[in-house]
Amino acid sequence: MGFRFPSIIQAKQILKLHSLLSRGQSSISATAAEVPKGHFAVYVGEAEKKRFVVPISYLNNPSFQKLLSHAEEEFGFNHPMGGVTIPCKEDAFINLTSRFNSS
Repeated sequence: MGFRFPSIIQAKQILKLHSLLSRGQSSISATAAEVPKGHFAVYVGEAEKKRFVVPISYLNNPSFQKLLSHAEEEFGFNHPMGGVTIPCKEDAFINLTSRFNSS
């Protein structure tokens, strides 16, 4: 008997796509493309996007999974920044992720 976790599977697909896209973009400098092991980059913001490097453990959080679902609805798997783009205000993202760190 097996269990499927659709939101985790979707998150893994997003991360795999992000990895493939970041390898294929030669215009990104080496330091900009580097992400520590156990982390991934996301771009957040409405008009101007800001890059955040967040721990993979955020993928287990239902609130973060909801953000990823919104990203999938808006961008599909073709993210204009070449990485995971989360369509929310920067302040809201910082507020949400700061709660992950405090709990």
